[in-house]
Amino acid sequence: MENMLLVGLSRQMVLERQVDVVANNVANVNTNGYKADKSLFEEYLRSGAHEDNFARPDRSISYVQDRGTFKDFTQGPSEQTKNPLDVAVDGGGFLVVQTPAGERYTRDGGLQINNVGQLVTAAGDQVLGSSGPIVFQPTDHDVSIAADGNITVLEGVNHIDSVRGKLRLVSFADAQKLLKEGSNLYSAGQGVAATPDTASRVKQGFIEKSNVNSVTEMSRMIEVTRTYTQISNLLQQQSDLHKTAIEKLADVPA
Repeated sequence: MENMLLVGLSRQMVLERQVDVVANNVANVNTNGYKADKSLFEEYLRSGAHEDNFARPDRSISYVQDRGTFKDFTQGPSEQTKNPLDVAVDGGGFLVVQTPAGERYTRDGGLQINNVGQLVTAAGDQVLGSSGPIVFQPTDHDVSIAADGNITVLEGVNHIDSVRGKLRLVSFADAQKLLKEGSNLYSAGQGVAATPDTASRVKQGFIEKSNVNSVTEMSRMIEVTRTYTQISNLLQQQSDLHKTAIEKLADVPA
C-alpha cells in the first residue's frame, strides 16, 4: 500500500477515536459532576523510503498516532437545588462511596436517604463519612451540612442538635490516574492513594453540573466529521488515479 494511503488511514483511525470521545462527552452533558475527556495525538515518524536515491529528509513519513485521552478536572458550574441532601464539592476533592467492588470516588453530590436511614448516592451506594457510613434516625429532621462536611440534625420533637457524621473528602496527587468505571464513579489506579482533603469545601443545596461545553463539543463533532469526509474523498481520488493509470498502461503497445 502506498504511503499516502497509509497516512490517510492513520488519520481516519484517530478521527474515529475522537468521535467516540466527543460523543461520550455530549451524552453526559447533563450528568452531575461529570468530567469531560480530551484526546491526545502525536506525530509518529517512520521510514518509508529504503532506496539510496531518496534524499535523507524525504525518507521519514509522518503519521498520526492516537496517544490516548486525559480527563478535564476543571470544576463544573454549580446549580442551586435547595435540597438539603444535595452537595457540591468546591475544590479538587471527591466524595467517597462504598460499592460492592470496594471504595469508589465521585463528584456527583445528588444524595438521598434510603429506607434504612443510610445516606446514599442516586445509584444506592453508601456515602462514607470519616467514621464509616452515615446513618440517620427516623426522627431526624432539618439536616444541616457545614462547609467542612460536618452533618448535624435536629432530633425528635425536643429539637435536640445531634451530629450524624462528617463527609469524607479525599484528593489525589495525580488525579489523571483515576479510572472511570461508569455510573459517574472513579477507582484508584495502581499506585494511586487517596489522601484526606481539608482544602475543598462543601456547598449544601447545590449540585455540580457537568463541565462539558455542549456548544464546543458539537462544533468539534462537526469539524471531525467533515475532516473524515475530506480524507475519504482524497483517498478515493487517489484510488481513481491509480485505476486510470492502470487502464492507460494497458493500452500502451508492448
